[in-house]
Amino acid sequence: MAISPGTYNFTVQRGADHELALVFKDSNDAVIDLTSWTVTSQAWNKARTRKYADFSVTYTDRANGSIKIALADTDTVKFPDELYYDVLLEDPNGVKEYYLEGLITTAQGYTR
Repeated sequence: MAISPGTYNFTVQRGADHELALVFKDSNDAVIDLTSWTVTSQAWNKARTRKYADFSVTYTDRANGSIKIALADTDTVKFPDELYYDVLLEDPNGVKEYYLEGLITTAQGYTR
C-alpha cells in the first residue's frame, strides 16, 4: 500500500544533540505495531549529493508505534543552514515506505 509521507519541519542548534519522539499511525488513526519492523532516517542536502547524518533510532514502545530518532552533537556541528530528512519504515515482509519527511533548519548557538 503506497502512502503519502507526512511532513514535519524542525530546527536544530548547531553543535547540540537533538531528539524527536514519533508515534506512527495508520490512515484510521490506529497505532502501527512496529514489532519486527525496521526504521531508518537520514539527513541530506537538497540535491541529495551529500549525506550529513544517519539518525540513531530507539524503539521506545514497538507495539504502540513509538520511536525516538536522534542526532548527536558531532553530527549537527557540521550541518549547513538547511537539510532534508525522511523516515523510512520497512515492514516484516520487506515492504519499504516513507512515513515522514521534512526540512531541518540549523540555528547557531551562542554558548560554547
